[in-house]
Amino acid sequence: MHKTELSIEFFPPQTAEGAEKLRAVQARLAELKPTFFSVTYGAGGSTRERTFATVKEIAASGSEAAPHLSCIGSTRDSIRAILAEYADAGVKRIVALRGDLPSGVVDPGEFRYANELVEFIRAETGSRFRIEVAAYPEWHPQAKTPADDLAAFKRKMDAGADSAITQYFYNLDAYLHFVDAVRKLGIDKPVVPGIMPIGSFSKLARFSDACGAEIPRWMRRKFESYGDDADAIRAFGLDVVTELCEKLLAAGVPGLHFYSMNQSALTTEICKRLGLA
Repeated sequence: MHKTELSIEFFPPQTAEGAEKLRAVQARLAELKPTFFSVTYGAGGSTRERTFATVKEIAASGSEAAPHLSCIGSTRDSIRAILAEYADAGVKRIVALRGDLPSGVVDPGEFRYANELVEFIRAETGSRFRIEVAAYPEWHPQAKTPADDLAAFKRKMDAGADSAITQYFYNLDAYLHFVDAVRKLGIDKPVVPGIMPIGSFSKLARFSDACGAEIPRWMRRKFESYGDDADAIRAFGLDVVTELCEKLLAAGVPGLHFYSMNQSALTTEICKRLGLA
């Protein structure tokens, strides 16, 4: 029987207390035997040191760590130095992104798009790293048209990316349509769906508004009907996300990538319900 590959995303903690909490969370989630843990990277590299520290801790625990690396606002020399750091630390996988400029900064640096970063990593390091890139089943919020977004995705894959991880979504058809569209472009590499467990509807709504992920109207109305009933919101969220994952697995997806928000309970519970724990 094919084993579903799991991967789990963290963000680098800001405090010593947060770092201690994340160690415990990572230890619990390691029981799911994920293929890797990814670690996000702040706008313009603002979390570079904390990202690297988190990556090193994960690697030291015996799990594979995949740092995010964004190129906007960076130079070739700075990216080259980061790649050398990660190679020395035994990192085998990188999530290559364009990223965002920090607020108030106007110079985009020497890279404009993620495909340029992918091409640079390949030119500098050959096949040293497995490269993941981002995909947007509901289209990147800054893309002028769906066709433009698909063309940008193809450039990243053609530049040497090995696979893609999607923005989270709750509309199954959006993912299936996106994968069908990229296959028609001749891209046969894995497109792993991103999964966002739901613990708080208010946080999810804010996050989704900011990143362009759609919350279907039926879901939104149901969540709103629960008001401040945190238990009902959590229970409904678990049911919705578990059902989405079941349908994705039935469709033969190459894996599931969980946006953990540095928490373990929801991801663990969903994986238990799916028989993956």
